[in-house]
Amino acid sequence: MKETFRLALVWARAFAALAPVALGGLSAETAETRRPNVVVFLADDAGWGDYSHSGNRMVRTPRIDSLAQHGVSLDRFFVCPLCAPTRAEFLTGRYYPRTGVYGVSVGEERLNEDERTIADAFKAAGYATGCFGKWHNGSQWPFHPVARGFDEYFGHTAGHWGEYFDAPLEDSRGRWVRTRGYIVDVCTDRAIDFIERNRNRPFLCYIPFTTPHSPWAVPEEYWRRFRDRPIDQRATRPEEEDQDQTRCALAMMENQDANVGRVLDLLKRLDLEQSTIVVYFSDNGPNTWRFNGGMKGKKGGVDEGSVRSVCFWRWPGRLPAGRTVPEIAGAIDLFPTLASLAGVSLPQAKPLDGLDLSPLLFGREGRWPARFIFSTWNQKISVRSQTHRLDPEGRLFDLAADPGQTRSISPRQPELAAELKQAAEQWRQDVLAARTATTVPPVKGVEQLVGIDPRPIGVGYREFPITILPARDGQPLGGVKRSSSAPNSSYFVQWTDTDGRMVWLVDVRTPGRYRVSMDYTCAQADVGATIELSLGDARVRARIAEAWDPPLYDNQDTIARPAAESRMKEFRTMELGEVTLSPGAGLLTLRAIDVPGKSVADVRRLTLTLASEQ
Repeated sequence: MKETFRLALVWARAFAALAPVALGGLSAETAETRRPNVVVFLADDAGWGDYSHSGNRMVRTPRIDSLAQHGVSLDRFFVCPLCAPTRAEFLTGRYYPRTGVYGVSVGEERLNEDERTIADAFKAAGYATGCFGKWHNGSQWPFHPVARGFDEYFGHTAGHWGEYFDAPLEDSRGRWVRTRGYIVDVCTDRAIDFIERNRNRPFLCYIPFTTPHSPWAVPEEYWRRFRDRPIDQRATRPEEEDQDQTRCALAMMENQDANVGRVLDLLKRLDLEQSTIVVYFSDNGPNTWRFNGGMKGKKGGVDEGSVRSVCFWRWPGRLPAGRTVPEIAGAIDLFPTLASLAGVSLPQAKPLDGLDLSPLLFGREGRWPARFIFSTWNQKISVRSQTHRLDPEGRLFDLAADPGQTRSISPRQPELAAELKQAAEQWRQDVLAARTATTVPPVKGVEQLVGIDPRPIGVGYREFPITILPARDGQPLGGVKRSSSAPNSSYFVQWTDTDGRMVWLVDVRTPGRYRVSMDYTCAQADVGATIELSLGDARVRARIAEAWDPPLYDNQDTIARPAAESRMKEFRTMELGEVTLSPGAGLLTLRAIDVPGKSVADVRRLTLTLASEQ
């Protein structure tokens, strides 16, 4: 079986490599004259069942649905259990454990530096490249979007964001900008501006939305449509469903649909509709229990409902309208397929796991190879064939007859169960075992760090002199806590004495003088603490001289956010001064020298800016 599986994979990759020329993709000779634009929409936490195209009668998503009606729908399309892994697979065409991504926060979401992305490939082919929204594959250089092939970026690099109205977002140079409006509308505005400015050259525009990920916040006009609406299509596990969360998620989807429509209308107005490939998909199953076609699972698992997503492709005049592709496919296939359609060369350094789907899209598949799609999280693996799924416990399910995975058929089909189990074990050895353990730098005190990615955060890259160190990438020690159990969009609290401190594992790449600032809040009664930032023998001290104690936002949320998420507030930036840093890895430590009040401050992030080289 092992040799058969290996040969099938080799044959499938060879078939995919020939497919662009033989079965409808653009050849290299015609790329210069016929090279299409590409727009990729990525939903955040939308399940397969969150669309009217999927049979959801409670929501209206006509603009997203139109992509399937006027293009191609991949009916059995699989992504990852969580956000960052799916993004890694889309960007690289490789299973995410190969790419250095193994978590969703504290640095574990970062793509390895030697990975080459779809943006790298399209930029090398002369495309303008832009990303507008949630990145979630690394915050600092060389993991930042502009280091991964994107000319322009605007959005948030964290896994999720605590502010959906008037949010502070990051631009291409690492600067925060206080925006006005709803976060999805704002990022779509930026994408529209990018398309308008690049209308006369080929462009790749990646729009990773932030919704319907929590916090549960949506513009009032959308919430009014759902506030009192009955939920008459229930979750697979209805006892687990929070109906107000379902209402808000669907309201978010209708807002997202309107923003997809804004981009589609722009392409038509600019006469770019016929020359633009549009792709839409989501990054994992639904983030709550809600209607999902009776499938088992939600976000975070490896069952069918946890990893199945819609995937729609539209290219008017080229791709057939209304076509449905039944063959299984995955996020790993998007990069090689788009590159084939656009006549863009694939990176040669590392083999891709994905296949070129263009034969399926054009309806000229011929003998399409049998394949497996693998899903993994927390060392659990499930295997999807064209008709069956083997779960991590070794139970085999016939998905055509039993989409809810209610009856294991392993006793009735032991040979098929054994075949998929062997495939899962081979994949474990090939992919999961391939992730080499990162050696922890020989830094004094690094053993204190628990659950933090051992890859240091680079500081002082000449290409990107601003290094943002958010609370989510550091560790609280000595009584300091996070504002919530979820690191993303958290800040440090309960800094009450000289024992408390915050540390970041960093690697100074350029020796020199650095300007240091801190985003903080501090009550009037606590003003006066002296704080120190140190790295090895280098240190800078400052006194918190001004109070800044804004209330927690009480007008952001449509419904109450989960307890695991931070309630947000406005932070103020304080300059700490300048410090001279030597090259090398170490623990950057923020602590208090003197605490005259009951508390020092709450801290959201530090920023180090290279001012001058030594």
